[in-house]
Amino acid sequence: MNADQPPLPTILVLASGSGTNLQALIEANRERDFPGQIGAVGCNRPNAFALERAAQAHIETFVVDHTKYDSREEFDGALMQEIRRHNPDLVVLAGFMRILTTDFVRAFRGKLLNIHPSLLPKYTGLNTHQRALDADDALHGVSVHFVTEELDGGPVIAQAEVAVAPDDTAESLAEKVQEKEHILYPIVVRWFCEGRIQLGSDYVTFDGELLKKPMRLPDN
Repeated sequence: MNADQPPLPTILVLASGSGTNLQALIEANRERDFPGQIGAVGCNRPNAFALERAAQAHIETFVVDHTKYDSREEFDGALMQEIRRHNPDLVVLAGFMRILTTDFVRAFRGKLLNIHPSLLPKYTGLNTHQRALDADDALHGVSVHFVTEELDGGPVIAQAEVAVAPDDTAESLAEKVQEKEHILYPIVVRWFCEGRIQLGSDYVTFDGELLKKPMRLPDN
């Protein structure tokens, strides 16, 4: 990086499990023109494989074990303290399986992203793939959104669709969606680091213009 250039925005990733979306972000981060830098990875589970992925990429890690706290508020308070120690420009939830408190969400408002395996506002919460099958949906997919106080209810930035085949199961549909996740999330993180997306009161702006509907990737 040229000495006259400002430092790249720093990204902190929170994960709970295997970290496949984290891996997609790590690989994007290795691209020479990527406009951000992953500074740390945090987990609420000490044995999460996401920690190993981060270590292999020489990224600093930390654990705030939710089982050590008596309440969600206490856990979120400890997590906030650890995040603030790293002072990131963006916090990315990548399979972070915790419902966050209002205080946490407000503390990082406008720089907190989440990826959700459905075409929001359809199917907030869990078991999205089976719910799409039960509804005989022709299309399913993934959404990246800003996090607000409403669970999976923040303004959607971008989505990617997959076609639901007659012989799909929840497992096969999950695999299709995950492939799209690994493409979509790095793109949206790039947009954020480039300053192209911002959160308004209850909307997203893209390149300074109101985003009237989510950006879409092709379904093929």
